[in-house]
Amino acid sequence: MLEKNSRVAAETMLLCRVQDVLAKPVVVRIAQGMSVFGEHSAGWLALGAIGVLVDRKRRKDWIVAAGGVFAAHAASVAVKRVVKRQRPADPNVRVLVGTPSRLSFPSAHATSTTAAAVLYGGLIGRRLEPVLVPPMLASRMVLGVHYPSDVLVGSALGATIGGLLRRRLTRGKRLRRSDREQ
Repeated sequence: MLEKNSRVAAETMLLCRVQDVLAKPVVVRIAQGMSVFGEHSAGWLALGAIGVLVDRKRRKDWIVAAGGVFAAHAASVAVKRVVKRQRPADPNVRVLVGTPSRLSFPSAHATSTTAAAVLYGGLIGRRLEPVLVPPMLASRMVLGVHYPSDVLVGSALGATIGGLLRRRLTRGKRLRRSDREQ
């Protein structure tokens, strides 16, 4: 038990440090906007729907990718319900946004954002992870609703689910090309 308590204490110290350095008014407002965008993966699903409407050639791939984002979000919620880790409750941590549950591990925002970056980036031929993932992970700590391990594991879960599905999309694309050549 002591090991768990010392780990939580170390993560709380790191979380407080992140807030001390980054939780400036403009950053908090941006983080709050990102929180709304990422809630229940709604913003990422909306972008997937735009992909479905705009990219007619890959409409099915966009549907599969958006489904993958939703699946990643659902997986993180399932893990939360098993692990049942409570959100940061230390009096030194400032909670700057409301949350739909008291559970924190893993961060569903980190999971769905990473899955969206992997999947949507694959569809548009761009690496979106370096641009999208770090700001979302930092925002969850700036807002005081996640420990560092929550966002790191959430991101790893999203990368795993997104990566597996992206391989299937890529493999399917190769198969379709070879079918056309015959």
